[in-house]
Amino acid sequence: MLTLTQNIVILIVTMTCSMLFLALLNRVWPRERRTVHNDLIGWQLGILGTTYAVILGFMLYTVWTNFGEANLNADLEANSLRNVYRIAEGLPTPQRILLEQQCRTYADVVINYDWPEMHQSKLPEESHLLNRDMWKTLISVKAATPSELTAEDHALTELSALTEHRRTRLLQSAYRLPTIFWAVLLVGGLVTVLSASLFGSANRALHAVQVFCFTLLITLVLLAIADVNLPFRGWVHVTDFAFQRAQQNMND
Repeated sequence: MLTLTQNIVILIVTMTCSMLFLALLNRVWPRERRTVHNDLIGWQLGILGTTYAVILGFMLYTVWTNFGEANLNADLEANSLRNVYRIAEGLPTPQRILLEQQCRTYADVVINYDWPEMHQSKLPEESHLLNRDMWKTLISVKAATPSELTAEDHALTELSALTEHRRTRLLQSAYRLPTIFWAVLLVGGLVTVLSASLFGSANRALHAVQVFCFTLLITLVLLAIADVNLPFRGWVHVTDFAFQRAQQNMND
């Protein structure tokens, strides 16, 4: 979980280390002596760069897809909550009043407790207890008319969807990219930058700019993967906007 400030610091440190390494390499192994090896380094770097680019693209696509799914799931959970609130109008008066109050409280709990706790890598418990109470309220309904029976059936369907989306949200909040994948990304990025630095260019400034841009691109992609990898944490995260809208609609 990285903040915006930490992202900037990591980017600056990485770029500085890259330039310092290139300067040290030019001092220890002058570029004039490396020029004769350019033909050998060139095709190896081409294969290495292509392989690493594919890995980077695949990882970025995977975490962005997971982020989009987490965002969509939160919207669906909030939508199910609004549907339960609306359908409660067709239930008998005692259960209608209680279920509507529980729906409003659920939105408050998700906004004020679930999101902050998920941001701190905790599994929220308050919404689980409230979800359980909502089930008890619906199960206790004694429908006396066909319309009440229909409302109860639809409310049970929407509450089932709400429960499923909540469980999915908790699983998504606990998911993170496996350590082995991070090892591949970091080692691959390090090896690729080091290989680019080994070129013996006649123009020192041009070579430095190329290595700088290469390192900048790789670092930015790795930071993007790290930020999007945790959909409910960090400065890039799924917001509780859907529940705020649901809260506003139910209070209105």
